[in-house]
Amino acid sequence: MALILGIESSCDETAAALVTSDRVIRAHRLAGQEAAHRPYGGVVPEIAARAHVEILVPLVEAALADAGVTLAQIDAVAATAGPGLIGGVMVGLVTGKALAHAAGKPLIAVNHLEGHALSPRLSDPDLEFPYLLLLVSGGHCQLLLVEGVNAYRRLATTIDDAAGEAFDKTAKILGLGFPGGPAVERAALLGDAKAVPLPRPLLGSSEPHFSFAGLKSAVVRAQDSGKYRVEDIAASFQQAVVDCLIDRTRRQLVGLDGVSALVVAGGVAANQAVRGSLVTLATAHGLRFVAPPLWLCTDNAAMIGWAGAERFAAGLTDPLDVAARPRWPLDPLAETVRGAGVKA
Repeated sequence: MALILGIESSCDETAAALVTSDRVIRAHRLAGQEAAHRPYGGVVPEIAARAHVEILVPLVEAALADAGVTLAQIDAVAATAGPGLIGGVMVGLVTGKALAHAAGKPLIAVNHLEGHALSPRLSDPDLEFPYLLLLVSGGHCQLLLVEGVNAYRRLATTIDDAAGEAFDKTAKILGLGFPGGPAVERAALLGDAKAVPLPRPLLGSSEPHFSFAGLKSAVVRAQDSGKYRVEDIAASFQQAVVDCLIDRTRRQLVGLDGVSALVVAGGVAANQAVRGSLVTLATAHGLRFVAPPLWLCTDNAAMIGWAGAERFAAGLTDPLDVAARPRWPLDPLAETVRGAGVKA
């Protein structure tokens, strides 16, 4: 059994965890930065990076103490190496390199998206490869065929905004506060999802990808019109996002044979409307539906530690000169798409 130290610092959460290869989370420490970024209505990269510098080492020390182990007793250090805000990624990766070098342990440079992609296997030991993954977060919106560790085939991506990005911007437009996703979801519970006519970009299109920029612009127009309650706009927006996610996912399921489950991961996977609709879709196609517990959907170090454990078991480690990457596609062979497809 391997014991992996996981480090996450790609955005505005600083986290450290100790995870075993038999799916035991021995310790997990996380420090958020919501108060620091709230006045700006979004994450400020420089503020985030400075906060990571201040808190990461104490968090690692606390996680080791919680697990009752020393650095010498771990088997490897797994640190997020991208994609993400490059300042924060560098803080975590350099810390991971220093710890690995000092302890004489292997370094595992983890793709943050792979952390999300494999996180359902941490919470569900029965989840087998391959599975269809809807990865929905603040920076990414993709459909991936997860064939194994380090083996991903991207089937669709966003051509502009990610779903989580649209949630955050909508929250800012409506004055709902930060973080945006939970704020919109709370407001939507009090609104009428049919009250505001909003578009469903690419719904029914033969093109496989996602698009949310036009929906965001429609939210601006609805708010500026003064005709609708904030709660109704929030509910209508959320339903439009759900409709787009379900339509695009259904399109991929048609004719896709041999997958073990329909899986969702990433921060938006914590949204109950999204989860509920995906459960219905999976059932209609005779598939299991798998999602991590809510706390594993948002950024955390346990998923990085687990991805590290999976890579370590496969013999995948990295040299100490591995570079931090602001962008890092899970499927480097995926075709370039129009628009902002660089997010792939």
